[in-house]
Amino acid sequence: MSDESPLDRFKTALTGTARAIARDREVEINWTADTPNQQGKLARVPMPGRDIPVEAAQEARGFADSFALRLRHHNDSLHSKMRPEDADARACYDTIERVRYEAIGENEFAGMRSNLAAMQDRRLAADPISRAETAEEVPLHTALGLLLREQLTGQKVPLAAREGVELVREYIESRTGDDFERLGDLLHDQKAFQTMGLDMLRHLDMVPAMPEDAEGFEEEEGDDKGEEETPEDADDDSANQSDQPETRAEGAEGEEGEGDQSDQAPGEDELVEGDPGEDGEEMQLPQRRNAPWQDIPSTFDYKAFTDSFDEVVEATDLCDYEELDRLRAYLDSQLAGLAGVVTRLANRLQRRLMAQQNRSWDFDQEEGLLDAARLARVVVSPGHSLSYKQEQEQDFKDTVVTLLIDNSGSMRGRPISIAAISADILARTLERCGVKVEILGFTTRAWKGGQSREKWLADGRPENPGRLNDLRHIIYKKADEPMRRARRSLGLMMREGLLKENIDGEALLWAHERLLARPEDRRILMVISDGAPVDDSTLSVNSAGYLEAHLRKVIEWIEKVSPVQLVAIGIGHDVTRYYSKAVTIMDVEQLGGTIIEQLADLFEIE
Repeated sequence: MSDESPLDRFKTALTGTARAIARDREVEINWTADTPNQQGKLARVPMPGRDIPVEAAQEARGFADSFALRLRHHNDSLHSKMRPEDADARACYDTIERVRYEAIGENEFAGMRSNLAAMQDRRLAADPISRAETAEEVPLHTALGLLLREQLTGQKVPLAAREGVELVREYIESRTGDDFERLGDLLHDQKAFQTMGLDMLRHLDMVPAMPEDAEGFEEEEGDDKGEEETPEDADDDSANQSDQPETRAEGAEGEEGEGDQSDQAPGEDELVEGDPGEDGEEMQLPQRRNAPWQDIPSTFDYKAFTDSFDEVVEATDLCDYEELDRLRAYLDSQLAGLAGVVTRLANRLQRRLMAQQNRSWDFDQEEGLLDAARLARVVVSPGHSLSYKQEQEQDFKDTVVTLLIDNSGSMRGRPISIAAISADILARTLERCGVKVEILGFTTRAWKGGQSREKWLADGRPENPGRLNDLRHIIYKKADEPMRRARRSLGLMMREGLLKENIDGEALLWAHERLLARPEDRRILMVISDGAPVDDSTLSVNSAGYLEAHLRKVIEWIEKVSPVQLVAIGIGHDVTRYYSKAVTIMDVEQLGGTIIEQLADLFEIE
């Protein structure tokens, strides 16, 4: 008799089925307790448990089937040719393609339907769409994928996501017209399907124009993956393509994985920092004569040993969409009770802001609205011409707010959770009031120095090297980006491997520079932190208080010289010793209300 356990036999059968579907003998299936993912020909699917319950077995089969279908019917290099730059459009584009190759399996193999449905149920359990109460809380890529699946396979939207899909169904269907039906005719032609998919995203105002390299499709040999394409070609492409959601999820959890992703985009920080607006307004001249680094006094006496390993990165580049959705769902569940409180406080801010607009009148006018106070005069003297009033719009400065959130290790746990949810609700509230909001975070890429320290050691340990760690500045939401598109990104703060050291002075200068490049009349920078800057690598080889002294000088310079209004909120630590306008809270539950009150004071008309 064989010594194999039932679980081993199930794995062997799963592997054999996956190889048959993919038509590739080298496909391997392994178990994982984390997010299911695929790397080349290796797929990791959820372990069903030793007893192999039916539901768990179907989930494992569903993920194995999906990964095998991907190898059989999907070409990574072709997929990446026209992949949109916008993060939200990119998520929809990836989802549309996944629905395509899974639909092929569902339509051709009846046994796959229940497996893929079980996999879909597991995905939706962690997706915000299952808890969405308003249309803006619905992840558009999830809803779009479910509606497309409904069209391509005849499968109804799963019950867990049905209410969420209905919130946006009319919006999507009114703009896409017959796009879904036309996609159904192109199921086996990946190139044509993706071209049509981009047209659909264009109809949803997510892709402004055809990518410039679209013509490059014709240059690829074997791009069209029909039924008879060899699996070896697909596997080679899968192994080389690193930015698909399935291949990025787990490798980036540690600091090495995160560093690897940043290394794939050389020069990224120069591009982002030199182009603060990034949404069409970057060409407008800032209302200040020079960039901040040119204006900073030489007396700052601060330097970085090297900035070659620093990065400015968008949240979506540090984590795949499925992982971001899972982290966002965790954030929502953890702070479900607090959200209502902060929302009520945010509504107070909205009322205060709206009260500053359109509340003055000019009386005794010859035209306009009839003045009720002059009704008696109208009755006595109907020919009197000065019986009207006109509403005057009071000057309300065009405003942008930047929330700069400390992403250091000491913020781990409830402080970073409440900072994230408060930023979310505040951004949506200010957006309703016509105030643009940018959400940024700052930390380091590594503990104790990273590549900067390694270079310093290799160079012979020169004295007083200055800052000796690799900066990581994170863009969670751009000022011109709608909050519904950035909501998912805030979940990244819940990631354990993200929060490391904090170098506040340079983070303030970075956020300040982005604000100065904005065209708005009023610019507000709010810092949410829990204390002084800390970086062991830098402090161990420089003078005592090196980072703190720099932070003080930066704050003083911004408060006295810059047009930016600066305010800070300290969590558990007194930050009033750094910032002249600051408040310290000892209970993190107070954070939401404190943000609202501080901003309300700043918005008061001068």
